[in-house]
Amino acid sequence: MMDTKIRCFMKPEVAMKRRKFSREFKVEAVKLVRERGVSVAQAGRDLDVHENVLRKWVKELGSDSAQAFPGHGQMKPEQQEIERLRREVAKLKAERDILKRAAAYFAKEAT
Repeated sequence: MMDTKIRCFMKPEVAMKRRKFSREFKVEAVKLVRERGVSVAQAGRDLDVHENVLRKWVKELGSDSAQAFPGHGQMKPEQQEIERLRREVAKLKAERDILKRAAAYFAKEAT
């Protein structure tokens, strides 16, 4: 069977699914690296997590620990603001288009 996303031959049951880790797991993994002095590579092997993923967790927790790993459905404040602004832009574009059509209608009616 041909997997079109990966472009290789594999059985469907062999394909790996994306793993999800809880916030607690990520925080404990980062503590293992930072507080206990375990290398990222060793901690990654012990926890069965790729070392690049673990490095990303360390970086994310170090930059803003309160906002790190927000979880499903929870966005960082910056992302919430971006989403709010996108909704506002869409609304304003819709209003603009309505006004354009109304102006064209009344201009046509006046002639």
